[in-house]
Amino acid sequence: MGKPGYDEIFKNMVKSAYRGNMPEEAEKMRRQGDKLTEKYIRYACGGGDPNRVVFKVKDCDGSCDTGGETKCEASCLFSAIVRDMEGNVVIKHNNCAGCGKCVEVCKEYSLVDKKEFVPLIELLKNRSAPIFAIVAPAIIGQFGPAVTPGKMRTAFKKLGFYGMVEVALFADILTLKEALEFDRYVTGEQDFMLTSMCCPIWVSMVKRVYKDLVPHISPSVSPMVACGRGIKHLHPGAKVVFVGPCIAKKAEAKEDDIKDAVDAVLTFQEVKQILAALDIKAEELEEDPSEHSSTAGRIYARTGGISRAISDTLDRLRPDRKIRLKAVQADSVKDCKKILNEILAGQLEANFLEGMGCPGGCVGGPRVLVDPAEGQKFIEAYGREAMSPTPVDNKYVLELLKQLGIEHVRDFLDSDKAAIFIRSFR
Repeated sequence: MGKPGYDEIFKNMVKSAYRGNMPEEAEKMRRQGDKLTEKYIRYACGGGDPNRVVFKVKDCDGSCDTGGETKCEASCLFSAIVRDMEGNVVIKHNNCAGCGKCVEVCKEYSLVDKKEFVPLIELLKNRSAPIFAIVAPAIIGQFGPAVTPGKMRTAFKKLGFYGMVEVALFADILTLKEALEFDRYVTGEQDFMLTSMCCPIWVSMVKRVYKDLVPHISPSVSPMVACGRGIKHLHPGAKVVFVGPCIAKKAEAKEDDIKDAVDAVLTFQEVKQILAALDIKAEELEEDPSEHSSTAGRIYARTGGISRAISDTLDRLRPDRKIRLKAVQADSVKDCKKILNEILAGQLEANFLEGMGCPGGCVGGPRVLVDPAEGQKFIEAYGREAMSPTPVDNKYVLELLKQLGIEHVRDFLDSDKAAIFIRSFR
């Protein structure tokens, strides 16, 4: 029998935790494994520094060296990956943003991202507190064309979750807020706004590298944070687990000013492994539908979706506005850098800038399960199925806002009433 790898160890830990014999299973894997197995078990079970996402488990031989840099060095946006005098990879944790780009390119599992599910299993089993799964808009089609959001909701309930909420519904809410922010800040031909809405890699690049542009970031939390805070407002004592295609969301959830919102992050690949470990076939489950998002919130998962959502919503709110929204999108880390440099050089005519760190947007994230082009088709089809084109037309959004203390869309510009949706980058 071969030595158990990181993903196999994770699946075994999940299965044994639900069965109640995890210590015995861990000891069995230690006997079958090697000196790395203990580290893999630790990080597969959520161990290690609670404020970190990426961990080095072994030195590598540098066989992926590309012209003086290993792939992990080349992929790092923040100079957090270096090599010591002996050529071994070292993570400079003060520089590390936890974006996971290095993990994405490391095929030898020398670098891994911590998995955060196992510590939740006992709570899911004994149901001592309600735990909600909140799913990214990019989830549509990821688990197969026959797996609807309603079937995924049933799957999460089988795992012990109290319920599943589409983050797209809170993307709707933030679309309203962003449209109002644009209306407030962009009043002249020289004004522009950078959205803070989705991609933590984009936001980290601005905060860490392009600091002169920080005053132009919209003062909004991401839909993930808004959803987590909204659920905890409505269900005091609840825990929230975000499910998405991105390693970087694990780091975003740990940032000091927003770490109250989300208790753990799972990737689509991890959810697939969890379901396989427990022999749960989502495509065979019953429907449990409860989807109320508009087209605007559903298309956030692909590049250009945020721009279109906010533009369409602004047209509904301010059809007579003289300065129209002129958007440009960055579609990959390279594009993000290019556009940000053009802004600094005064070479860009757009007044709304949307940045996505992955090609295609979230549907091209490092932990997706289907080809990005196919994922985008699923997103577009799901967007067309929505009952409302924008959040302005969505009665569920307006009802939810009232439950959260927002009586009128203008209240989004009131820092007290809209506090759970506001983030300061200055």
